[in-house]
Amino acid sequence: MQFNKEELERYNRNILLSGIGKIGQQKLKEAKVLVVGAGGLGSSVLFYLAAAGVGEIGICDGDSLDLSNLQRQILHTTQDLNKNKAQSAKEKLESLNPLIKIKTFKERLSKENVLGIIQDYDLVVEATDAFVSKFLINDACVLGGKILVRASALHFCGQAMSVKPKESACYACLFDSPPKGEVLTSASVGILGAVAGLFGCIEANEAIKIITGVGKPLFDEFLTCDVRDMEFRKIAIKRNPKCKICGENGITSLEETRYKSV
Repeated sequence: MQFNKEELERYNRNILLSGIGKIGQQKLKEAKVLVVGAGGLGSSVLFYLAAAGVGEIGICDGDSLDLSNLQRQILHTTQDLNKNKAQSAKEKLESLNPLIKIKTFKERLSKENVLGIIQDYDLVVEATDAFVSKFLINDACVLGGKILVRASALHFCGQAMSVKPKESACYACLFDSPPKGEVLTSASVGILGAVAGLFGCIEANEAIKIITGVGKPLFDEFLTCDVRDMEFRKIAIKRNPKCKICGENGITSLEETRYKSV
């Protein structure tokens, strides 16, 4: 276990934590985490994973930054307008922590490329804002055997859960398929920027807990909060043995899913 002088100073407050120490910090240094989405949720996730010393971070986002994003996507600045979000995020994180490796995927996920993108990572953090994205990433992680941390944020509310494939409940155990008809989005009902930041921090915390083995992750638990009254609820959930994704007769290929691209 080798840390240079800069690492020992940079990560000192992590190392002082009971249950993390140098062993936990080494686990963070060796970890490879993919974050899908570099927007409102992803901004907090990426900042805190990079600051914590996660050794290799992948950033997947095919979108470019527009002015309305800056109300909540704090990883980016006005000077980044029209720039690819993954590239913009990479530049900020390299400035924050030059000791880690960062790889970008400036493309939209599809059932054709998602398994190839997630295969080199230990853990996937889903930080997107579209239902189709959430289902595709869940399905790919179940199929690829990758631990998934996922969250959503809209209006004044957020939700989060973690998934250990074939062991804990997956996203499809709770929600059979994306909603039909008109779907509420931040463009239609708005979103308080701090809500995205809060649940992005929760995702980063989940990832760090899972990597280091500290605490109890949100496996088989669904966390929600409405920040207007700051009422957090943690709901116990169970894996559905008949789930069409992770159940006994679940998918064996992404060709069986309905999601073409996100």
